[in-house]
Amino acid sequence: MTGGFGVPAKDYLAYLTHEIHSTVFATVDEKGLPHTCVINIMLCDHDSIYFLTSKGKGFYDRLNNQHFVSLSGMKGNDTLSTVVVSIRGKVRELGKDLVDKVFENNPYMHKIYPKAESRKVLTVFQLYEGEGDFFDMRQQPPFHESFSFGGGQVTETGYKILDICTKCGACLATCPSNCIEQFTPFRIREENCIKCGNCFSTCKYSAVEKK
Repeated sequence: MTGGFGVPAKDYLAYLTHEIHSTVFATVDEKGLPHTCVINIMLCDHDSIYFLTSKGKGFYDRLNNQHFVSLSGMKGNDTLSTVVVSIRGKVRELGKDLVDKVFENNPYMHKIYPKAESRKVLTVFQLYEGEGDFFDMRQQPPFHESFSFGGGQVTETGYKILDICTKCGACLATCPSNCIEQFTPFRIREENCIKCGNCFSTCKYSAVEKK
């Protein structure tokens, strides 16, 4: 599936895998408490990504208890040179079948698990259905696109200007990314909106709706 501006979701999955690679995963334990850990994305295809873990880790238990994860990865030297990809979706355990392929495509793993015996605890997971966001801070205003894959649906977020807009212009002064276009009614340029909510809180006529 493609994102809202025509970029195939598989391109974002590939960027996450090959250009970012190391990501922060969020999972929830049996008490409902959040946990984060750094996990490398090892493989990808047109509608899923793959990673591995050890069966002895708490991360493994949380994956199999919840079958859902959220993750973010970023690339860049500072804030204004950063590209961020975030994904949330369903995961399932595939087992050992792809472990050899993971090692083949990620040779550094041989240094972490040098012996075949030491790899017996490893298992591969697939994130196979979900949605994500791509943020590019290298351009100003920042570029944003939402995408989905594997049959997932994009959850609409942000703000919408309604037909009752009076074109008073109050929102123009408070928008940090200058993404409000002066049509009738005013219109938010979605790809540059950072979803700060200034337009929503500024409008005196209730002409801005939160999605």
